[in-house]
Amino acid sequence: MQVPKSKNRKYASTLLKVEALILIALALIQMIATFTHDQIQEPLAIVGVIAFAVMGAAGLFISARGFTTGRMYGRAPAVLANLIALGVAYYQLSAGLWYTALPLALLALATLFFSLSVLPA
Repeated sequence: MQVPKSKNRKYASTLLKVEALILIALALIQMIATFTHDQIQEPLAIVGVIAFAVMGAAGLFISARGFTTGRMYGRAPAVLANLIALGVAYYQLSAGLWYTALPLALLALATLFFSLSVLPA
């Protein structure tokens, strides 16, 4: 069965892949910072941050694959992840980090919009 490709499905998939790549980059930065800093206060917490970033990126890649193949199993995780990202952006904004909150909020809103605009067949 051939799945009709909608532009919104393609955009949602692309944005989810971008988010996953950003999470992978953040995990790599955290790994590098771990090895380059002399004093590590909580090594297990750092391992947890890296592990959850990698697992989150894997989840986003799987969600993007769901959009690409025309399945709907990627929609709920995409919506949930981007609602969480909006909460994180709000927290960053309240801390005065508007330069990180604004791009995060824009990416999350765009991905949320395209994820919700894909209707089941």
